[in-house]
Amino acid sequence: MKSFNELGMSSAVEYILQKQGIEQPTPIQERAIPEVMAGRDVIAKAQTGTGKTLAFLLPIIEQLDVQAENIQALIVTPTRELALQITAEVQKFAADIEHLTALAVYGGQDVEQQLKKLKRTISIVVATPGRLLDHVRRRTIDLSQVKTLVLDEADQMLHIGFLPEVEDIIENLPAERQTLLFSATMPEQVQYLAKRFMKSPLTVAVQTEQVTVKQIRQLVIETTDRAKQATLIKVMREEQPFLAMIFCRTKRRVSKLNEALKEAGFLSDELHGDISQAKRERVMKSFREAKLQYLVATDVAARGLDVEGVTHVFNYDIPEDAESYIHRIGRTGRAGEHGLAITFIATKDLKQLEEIESAISMKIDRRKIEGVTMFQPTEVEEKRSRRSGRSSESRGHSRQEDRERTRRSSRREGVRDERGRDPRRVDTGGNRGEDSRSGRGRDSGRMDTTGERSRTARSGGSRRSDSGRRSTGQLGSRSDSASRTSRGRNDRRR
Repeated sequence: MKSFNELGMSSAVEYILQKQGIEQPTPIQERAIPEVMAGRDVIAKAQTGTGKTLAFLLPIIEQLDVQAENIQALIVTPTRELALQITAEVQKFAADIEHLTALAVYGGQDVEQQLKKLKRTISIVVATPGRLLDHVRRRTIDLSQVKTLVLDEADQMLHIGFLPEVEDIIENLPAERQTLLFSATMPEQVQYLAKRFMKSPLTVAVQTEQVTVKQIRQLVIETTDRAKQATLIKVMREEQPFLAMIFCRTKRRVSKLNEALKEAGFLSDELHGDISQAKRERVMKSFREAKLQYLVATDVAARGLDVEGVTHVFNYDIPEDAESYIHRIGRTGRAGEHGLAITFIATKDLKQLEEIESAISMKIDRRKIEGVTMFQPTEVEEKRSRRSGRSSESRGHSRQEDRERTRRSSRREGVRDERGRDPRRVDTGGNRGEDSRSGRGRDSGRMDTTGERSRTARSGGSRRSDSGRRSTGQLGSRSDSASRTSRGRNDRRR
């Protein structure tokens, strides 16, 4: 492996690195620095934790004109934390290099304070896209003499939706410049950006396996969604990390878990997109100073964070893909230290775990917690089948009961047949007979019921049962009248 001096760094820069405990370049630094020093456009495919920040900072610092009064390098990052982190790295060199200055420009700051600082001589600006573009439109920042543009964490920046802002920023830069693009992955948007704005770029890459396996021990713990929180707390008490980061998939889950950890007596706080910039800075300061032991965070909020002393990473929710997994566990095992990454999985997470293991080309050790049993996929499928069978049987019984209730209801309400006749009003001898409910005479019932049914048939069919019951009363009264009329005629004949 080459030394920094062999890569083109001066003795002064090499001395500053040695003071920081950095003796040898990492693979990405060894491959990228000579090309950047040669003035070429470079695409560097590397994860966080590989030393990529120094891969672009060292050549910029080495070639800086400290006498110039204009901005010479612009570094664009997706998050405020990463902007502050890179600025802090520059400050480490500024303490020994005269006239080297850097400014972090990001949202959430007092604009007036930023304007005052921008009036000074600034060598390197590290900015997030939104606030930088705001200054460009206000004409409060001059990018006309920028020599080097760095797009750090380009894939994450475009994933968040910063492509239009990045394009507008680049349009305000000189055509003659050096462009460096650092990205963990190369999705279509990143390729489009490189093709449009870079000149014959050289691509350098570091293999994923080198990042994830070398210094980080990885472990999977089987649990269930219901038992996950208790399992995490149990493992945290067993492991006793010095500093640890706990990753959740959503802001809501971050807040909920952080509250549970505080109630359990842990020194923890949260980091996600909804908290204010002032609180973010407070939380990160406390975490770096080890006043906080646990930081619960989302992927986006923690992207690119570099905190010394992180011994453990807990994936409370399994990452959505292998790249996110690599970024997460890259928070530990940094600067040559060893780290432990623990991922909690339930049955539904097995497919994602397989994809991660395939991407990093290794099988991750598994551990079971006493008293907690994760169902295997075959067991889950059997349970679903049993539930489905019971459900079908229940639906069958329900349909049968419905039909029986309908038949009983029909009998009670006297549903008429297709010829408009009430089945209950037909006697066993085929004669239309007595109304059992009214208790009236057979003869009168037979005579009037026949006439009424004939009229009903002629008028067009069956009526509803309640109409049938009303007409029954009417028929009874008409039968009495008809009977009296008949008896009067017989008397006159006599």
